[in-house]
Amino acid sequence: MKLHKIFAASVLLASGLAASAKGTEAEMNAFINDLMGKMTLQEKLGQLNLPASDDIVTGEAKNSNIGEMVSKGEVGGVFNIAGVEKIRDLQRVAVEESRLGIPLLFGMDVIHGYKTVFPIPLALSCSWDMDAIERSARIAAEEASAAGIAWTFSPMVDISRDPRWGRMSEGSGEDPYLGSEIAKAMVKGYQGNLTRNDEILACVKHFALYGASEAGRDYNTVDMSRFRMYNEYFPPYKAAVDAGAASVMTSFNTVDGIPATGNRWLLTDLLRGQWGFDGFVVTDYTAIAEMIEHGMGDLQDVSALALKAGTDMDMVANGFVGTLAKSLEEGKVTMAEIDEAVRRILEAKYRIGLFENPYKYADPSRKNEIYTPEKRAEARRIAAKTFVLLKNEGDILPIQKKGTIAVIGPMGNTRANMPGTWSVAADLNNYKSVYEGIRDAVGDKAKVVYAKGSNLVADPRLEADVTMFGREMRDSRSEEELLAEAMEVAAGADVIIAAMGESSEFSGESSSRSDLRLPDVQKRLMEKLLATGKPVVMLNFSGRPTVMTWESEHVPAILNVWFGGSEAADAIADVVFGDVNPSGRLSATMPRNEGQIPIYYNHFNTGRPLAKDADKFVKFRSNYLDVPVTPLYPFGYGLSYTEFKYGDIALSSDSLKDGETITATVTVTNTGRRKGDEVVQLYIRDLVGSVSRPVKELKGFERITLNPGESRDVTFTITPDMLKFYNFNLEYVNEPGEFDLMIGPNSSDVTTVRFNLK
Repeated sequence: MKLHKIFAASVLLASGLAASAKGTEAEMNAFINDLMGKMTLQEKLGQLNLPASDDIVTGEAKNSNIGEMVSKGEVGGVFNIAGVEKIRDLQRVAVEESRLGIPLLFGMDVIHGYKTVFPIPLALSCSWDMDAIERSARIAAEEASAAGIAWTFSPMVDISRDPRWGRMSEGSGEDPYLGSEIAKAMVKGYQGNLTRNDEILACVKHFALYGASEAGRDYNTVDMSRFRMYNEYFPPYKAAVDAGAASVMTSFNTVDGIPATGNRWLLTDLLRGQWGFDGFVVTDYTAIAEMIEHGMGDLQDVSALALKAGTDMDMVANGFVGTLAKSLEEGKVTMAEIDEAVRRILEAKYRIGLFENPYKYADPSRKNEIYTPEKRAEARRIAAKTFVLLKNEGDILPIQKKGTIAVIGPMGNTRANMPGTWSVAADLNNYKSVYEGIRDAVGDKAKVVYAKGSNLVADPRLEADVTMFGREMRDSRSEEELLAEAMEVAAGADVIIAAMGESSEFSGESSSRSDLRLPDVQKRLMEKLLATGKPVVMLNFSGRPTVMTWESEHVPAILNVWFGGSEAADAIADVVFGDVNPSGRLSATMPRNEGQIPIYYNHFNTGRPLAKDADKFVKFRSNYLDVPVTPLYPFGYGLSYTEFKYGDIALSSDSLKDGETITATVTVTNTGRRKGDEVVQLYIRDLVGSVSRPVKELKGFERITLNPGESRDVTFTITPDMLKFYNFNLEYVNEPGEFDLMIGPNSSDVTTVRFNLK
């Protein structure tokens, strides 16, 4: 009798327990105990095995290599199969043709949307809009589940202060508080209550510290104190776990010299012991095998190390399924350790209802829930919220829908780059380019013309490296021919929209960069466009904070559009023409040059800080000979088509006691002529502590909408818990003393008042 039938019988027998949470847990434990009693060792190890899909043809799953493994009970889950029919067919092999009929768990890299693609996560974080971010994850879950997916490898919550690291595009920037709020919103959006067939398992990654890789080089070493781990890098992971994340993915890097995948302190003592995580841990791609290169032993050694550390599922490396039986025989692992990992995988399948209905996420009738007009409209609305207006000299933006508008630049007429990195299910034929979006927005009100102007980079080999997924075609014309065409098009234009920057694969995994400036061929094009004397608006495409010092000095209007997803072109047109007022705020500091990296707002002071009003190099102070210590654009920064004025901060009391609260209120007024959104930001500094404390830390924010001339009081409630930190002994405490409270539109432009914690 197959397990989905066994389960139905067990429900009837235990129906008296189903009404209570305790009963449901007891029912699950009884079911899994019974099942594990029937499993052979190899079937147990199969549950710990997560291979990637091969080219399965619908109706022929059993005959594929992976189908053969499934029929033998050697697979617990499969990832990155596209298509509900393929998934349903392979699930049929698992539940009807394997000995015990245990259903598979199907996962996919649904990072920022499925067919309806939302902005890359770094861009989403620049919305500072938790409802919008949660909604993006909700829609992603609805679409992925309609395609048969029950598990996503998202959210990535790694804090990163080094934009050379390409995977910064997948995270939420540099701040632990903002990152924690986003982590919670993403988990909630994906999982809901994990009861319906449009709610999927989240997987928090990469645990831990991956965003701090040395030199910004992917897969590289990480080394930091536990003081920094607890205070600056761990909070978003913990927030996701506290929000109920069902799974956690290990990172490639070492933690305290031990690879994360084999680090028992990290995965068992901290994650499960201190934080109470009760889900399962999966490795990143081949992470177990990569511990060999870290010098931890051969495949058998590192597989045993990973299991004993608390890793439950092996992605692709075949270490668990291939070596643990031998390790058990040799006494290097125990049956109890194997059973513990198996139980966690089975519990995850049970909790989302796969034993009750193995085809819960394989319903072909749900195809019409994917890429609907309603979901596209939501993606368009959210994308517009993520764009950050960096400069708008002379109020060039918004431009009017009249005359001749030239779209020029290598990012101007490519659909391939709009979704951004890690959009594996994207259907590029359905999406628009910037040129098409601008053209459609103006209709017959204006003439829209286009020229490429340059290739992405001068070096064809480098361009090939960053277009490995076939998302770009290098123009066969010479740079001189491309430039000449662009100048001819620009000559007849009234305004120029210069679409420049990175391609989608210039950022993301394995896309680290040492030079973050605009490539030379694009800069030359920009110089020529500016020399025409015509109004120029730069759309900067990027998956990271780039170095824009030259652009900031010379280009009159700059809109950072990141990679905005499937509806990016229309969203860009909405903002460029003023139908939507830009409201994005930076979630990561933009440096003046690479030599400032790492640069982030919540740094520690030095014993020789530079005076705030210093405008040049000062000997024997902490500064540079050749560049200011300040960023080009600070954390939290972003302009609007209107202006906002902040009043003085009013504190309800200048003294805070344990068990009490105080409030800080500021009046914000829209002094401009357009309706707009402002992100009011609260920062706090602990002036004296038992350890050095950051110069400021984000502790709250509120996104508000104001009509022209409208004022609103924004109030933040300050509690003693908001002032806590991990001290030298890693105790989570607050300490009496003086605190500076700061409110403003970004981390640099703030008003300060002082209060005491008694």
